[in-house]
Amino acid sequence: MDALTLHRLHFAFTITYHYLFPQLTMGLALLILILKTLAVRRNDERLHQAARFWGKIFGINFVMGVVTGIPMEFQFGTNWSQFARVTGGVIGQPLAMEGVFSFFIESAFLGILLYGEKRVSKFLHWFSAFMVFFGSWISGYFIIVTDAWMQHPVAYQVMANGQYEVTSFWGLLLNPWALLQYAHNMCGAVITASFVMAATGAFYMLEDRFREYGRIFLKLGVTVGVVACIAIIFPTGDLHGKYVARHQPVSMAAMEGLFTTEKGANIVLMGQPDYATGKMDNPLVVNDLLSFLIYGTTKAEVKGLDQFPKDQWPTTLPLLFYAYHIMAGLGTWFVLLMVVSAFLLWRGQLYTARWALWALLLSFPLPYIANTAGWMTAELGRQPWLIYGLMRTSEGYSNTVSASNGLFTLIGFMGLYTLLGLLFTVLIYREIDHGPEQRVHAVEAIPAD
Repeated sequence: MDALTLHRLHFAFTITYHYLFPQLTMGLALLILILKTLAVRRNDERLHQAARFWGKIFGINFVMGVVTGIPMEFQFGTNWSQFARVTGGVIGQPLAMEGVFSFFIESAFLGILLYGEKRVSKFLHWFSAFMVFFGSWISGYFIIVTDAWMQHPVAYQVMANGQYEVTSFWGLLLNPWALLQYAHNMCGAVITASFVMAATGAFYMLEDRFREYGRIFLKLGVTVGVVACIAIIFPTGDLHGKYVARHQPVSMAAMEGLFTTEKGANIVLMGQPDYATGKMDNPLVVNDLLSFLIYGTTKAEVKGLDQFPKDQWPTTLPLLFYAYHIMAGLGTWFVLLMVVSAFLLWRGQLYTARWALWALLLSFPLPYIANTAGWMTAELGRQPWLIYGLMRTSEGYSNTVSASNGLFTLIGFMGLYTLLGLLFTVLIYREIDHGPEQRVHAVEAIPAD
């Protein structure tokens, strides 16, 4: 493999691994805030204890996100120095704000949330939960702004030396692409947290342990999850998809496997795209649906790949097609499972329906796969552009870093992150196995004099 391919694989590995953790912290931040709010309003110690339990899960996850995120940002300078040199005047601003404002807010108030409950007032402790939520969500927005500028550049100008600079700070922050992408992304993060919480509750109910907390986790996870699962399809996914079709039509054609321009374009639910022949093998289609979803009418024309030069087609076309369809397919499963679970919850049958509990428990890894596939769709769809329409990926990498150096560091990162993953798994399993009532049990085990 050449140096460019290895640099792309290196960054893809580190960012994919890193995002396993922020998606849970951002979603859990909202659920912990809801738990703390209900606990304060109802003066319910069980809800306080539930919030403490998930606070510890959040803390472990947060540390892993920091550890895996810092090396990723350094790669802008090591593996993508040409990109960093040209665009640093633009992307440096939201990335700096993410670090200065969001990271410090989140980490400072996380300390109060985890260790300050007996040292501060109830309101201040609730406020710390709110600030952790606010910090994590605004942190996500600054990162999305950076990526959105690469997808849809706005509010910039090119200087005499070829570098880019911002012409409107608010234009950069309020990039329409960023607003739509952020809403869609945060729904995905909430889905991950909801499934993790509901799966933990299902695990406790199936194991017949910590049943009161299992009920709390199931009720909150399913209630929030069903809203997020619907919202990620409509309106956020629908609006974002229409924006992609308008500004990156070649990406939409590649995602859908649409080789030729069609009026009344069909949507392919399943199939195998053959890019050598320009045909879809074994397609399962819904007639006219793609035209309707994009333009609101079944007779609209949708541009296919035949309308664009091949040097503008996204690279790794099959991977883009399958990533998009995995994301969409899992999203459909999430809606179905959460709606059924919400119905059983409303009927009071969820806590005893073992088949539903097993479905929730076994589905907890799926949001991680769906979020990864979603980000792969976004980033592979932007190719061959690093900054859409302005800089190709082949122009942005560090051409002085050899392929052998890139391979050596990639193997090193894989080994190190494997160890970190094992440590994370042990720590999380330990907390879940001990359960929310571990402190109460420890006190009860002390014999009275």
